[in-house]
Amino acid sequence: MAQKIVYFNHKGGVSKTTTTYNLGWMLAEKGKKVLLVDADPQCNLTALILNDNFEQYYLDDATKNSNIKDGVKVAFEGKPLPIQGVACQVAARNPNLYLLPGHANLSEYDAALSFAQTSNNAISTLQNLPGAFNDLLNKTAEAYGVDYVFIDLNPGLSAINQNLFVVSDYFVIPTNPDPFSIMAINTLVSILPRWVDWAKQINPLLSDAAYPLPDITPKMIGTIIQRFNIRKGKAAKPYRENIEEIKQAVQNSLKPALQAKNMIFPDNIYQGAGIGEDLCLDEIPDFQGLLPKANDAGVPVFALEDDEIGETGSVLEGMIRKRDTFYELFDNISNKIISVCDYGRGI
Repeated sequence: MAQKIVYFNHKGGVSKTTTTYNLGWMLAEKGKKVLLVDADPQCNLTALILNDNFEQYYLDDATKNSNIKDGVKVAFEGKPLPIQGVACQVAARNPNLYLLPGHANLSEYDAALSFAQTSNNAISTLQNLPGAFNDLLNKTAEAYGVDYVFIDLNPGLSAINQNLFVVSDYFVIPTNPDPFSIMAINTLVSILPRWVDWAKQINPLLSDAAYPLPDITPKMIGTIIQRFNIRKGKAAKPYRENIEEIKQAVQNSLKPALQAKNMIFPDNIYQGAGIGEDLCLDEIPDFQGLLPKANDAGVPVFALEDDEIGETGSVLEGMIRKRDTFYELFDNISNKIISVCDYGRGI
């Protein structure tokens, strides 16, 4: 069965979508089949894959209902039909990368799901809702022989985010070096264990549901710190100070809180994957001038061809070096993720 990794931080602007996209692409380049799931109503991940076909996708009769919202529609509207896997889109230049598109109105289901997740099964008609998204993801992944499911959540603490978090095997926390990210990490110290406690409590109540919740405990792979400027070969101040504060908050506050709920792997597993005690997978500087060129080409910055950079001389040489640096960064992170997941698969 495919392993699910959710990319989550309730703080906005930390490049969750870009991280999901880039790492999904990199693992797919390594021969893994990856399903990207867009669970953010802004649908930015969907736009990255569909590119110029984004708007038309939601207008064409052949594709407009192939998305995450319509995929669980039968459960949320109480129709006597089973959930079926969604017909996915494939990245134009990466045949191992599949997309389960998002929907701008996905949040319409949040109120019903929230009620279902707090009713303690008192209303039987709601018991199929908590497991609906998990069933959709499993069936879609199985249809394409997927190895990894990467889930991009919106920045918030919604019932849908909670649900997709607790049905995942692992989670990665993208963040960026500013004081609000440090505050967000400290908030997750209480939120994430509470979500897992809720799942453990409600799981037995849903044993007879058409779509039961999986009996798993999401484990943290690590954080990614990104979107900062470089000066003299390292993060400029005050970014460097904030980076260290984030690492300290993870190591001293978040990690112990998660450890108490079995949401952390043994230290030797992280060490074997090249992950330090602060659980930082890597630091990724700002993409700067490469990003618009990558968006135009419809690929991550590290997958740009030389002629797609569109520069000459020393400017081209400098951008090629930057592109290759980003390739090394995401290659390194993807290897760490694979290493941790290989261990998790064997538990």
